[in-house]
Amino acid sequence: MKVVIINYGAGNIQSIKFAIKRLGFDAILSDNVDEIKNADKVIFPGVGEASSAMKKLKSTGLDTLIPTLEQPVLGICLGMQLMCNYCEEGDTKGLGIFDCDVVKFNNNLKVPQIGWNQIENLKSRLFQGIKEKEHMYLVHSFYVPLNNEAIATTNYGITYVSALKRNNFYGTQFHPEKSSQAGAHILKNFLEL
Repeated sequence: MKVVIINYGAGNIQSIKFAIKRLGFDAILSDNVDEIKNADKVIFPGVGEASSAMKKLKSTGLDTLIPTLEQPVLGICLGMQLMCNYCEEGDTKGLGIFDCDVVKFNNNLKVPQIGWNQIENLKSRLFQGIKEKEHMYLVHSFYVPLNNEAIATTNYGITYVSALKRNNFYGTQFHPEKSSQAGAHILKNFLEL
């Protein structure tokens, strides 16, 4: 199986690569359009700021490629947020894969949310074998409000979307690669889709 992690300079790529290696698979880092198109599974990671990340995607043409992919694609953290219509961070137009926007947590919450929090309302094969209220690792100041593409939610002063699905596209606000055994299980489920 050919697993490609999209390499567009948006951090955290090595920890995803190591997490996949621990599951017995090899992943390659690439920004090559043909290599990404021909992958069996694509992971779209991201740590950083939305507008500068989108500029990097545009400079390589990946902004037009990603929405056309037909194999399973998993966006993680900023990767998931960039797959939405719009992100308040840096007033950024997203890829429009998920029909929702990304907004900033309001002032009475400590931001960024950093650390372990529970996921619930699990609704996808991505979460097969994962129990309700399992803890995942999160680091973010922006979130996706509840919508009908949600396949998991988390509460942080408000209940928000912690995972999305539309067709072959999946997104997690949390970092499965940093979420211990349960996170590894979610990555394994994705690789077996």
